[in-house]
Amino acid sequence: MGIKDFGRVGVLMGGPSSEREISLKSGKAVFSALKEAGVEAVPIDITTDNLQENIALLKSYNLDCAFIALHGRFGEDGVIQGILEKLNLPFTASGVEASQLAMNKIGSLEIFSQGGLYVPKSQFIEKSAYEKSSAFTKSAAFTNQLGFPLVVKPANHGSSIGLSLVERIQELPAAIQLAFKFDERIIIQEYISGRELTVGILDEVALPVIEIIPNNKFFDFAAKYQAGLTQYIVPAALDQGVTLEVQKVALQGHKLLGCYGCSRVDIILTKDGCPYILEVNNIPGMTATSLLPKAAKIVGIDFSQLCLKLLELAYEKTKV
Repeated sequence: MGIKDFGRVGVLMGGPSSEREISLKSGKAVFSALKEAGVEAVPIDITTDNLQENIALLKSYNLDCAFIALHGRFGEDGVIQGILEKLNLPFTASGVEASQLAMNKIGSLEIFSQGGLYVPKSQFIEKSAYEKSSAFTKSAAFTNQLGFPLVVKPANHGSSIGLSLVERIQELPAAIQLAFKFDERIIIQEYISGRELTVGILDEVALPVIEIIPNNKFFDFAAKYQAGLTQYIVPAALDQGVTLEVQKVALQGHKLLGCYGCSRVDIILTKDGCPYILEVNNIPGMTATSLLPKAAKIVGIDFSQLCLKLLELAYEKTKV
């Protein structure tokens, strides 16, 4: 496709979720890259989850295509995708159903497991059941069958928001309460010790593996977004056979959820070489220093080319 064939592209950013500020960074980076490439791009700040207001907002821009740079609720969970489908607008990344599955970490873990992939052992808690329990009967809502350490996180959130590493039973109530601030359902998982890896998927191809080495013990929100707290090894220093296996698992996870265009798959590689899939991010971060662009750059795709490729794929999706 030529630049002019993309038409008027709305870069959707911001959103009403707790990941708004991160989304604004992604959106601004994408908008700048598209403008520099000659695309007629317009930045659109989504500030509400009201469906009718957003439909009216998008209609007012007279768009030909949408580039979704929204993270978290309303951006990754299939809602904005449903609006764009109703408006018959091509849009980047996955469709409604795949977005819903990827955002729902409980459902996606079950799909990965059914697909033969290794996943951490997990337990799930509903907020309503937990709050009905008295201080002395919280164990009725959650009986730890996993031992320690544990990972506690919201079931439908990204960017490690609301996530805790719990090493002692005394720390568990506070971690549960924190996770419930962001979701009605939470996941409590066994902590899988190993190397933290992430694999970008672009156009059904696994990109080079990236290893994430946080200075702290855990790759939490601060480690992700505060400069200097994490090292990224691009590409990861792995044997070729291990690299291919990790890429295979990542691509399988992407396909099991029905994702399209791009995603980023998080994996823990244990000491004995077993790749555990944690989650698939269907709208990965999109600044020049984000992990998907870092991996694309290794194979000769710069940030601007990546953004244009995702637009091409958005139009191809409408022909399927």
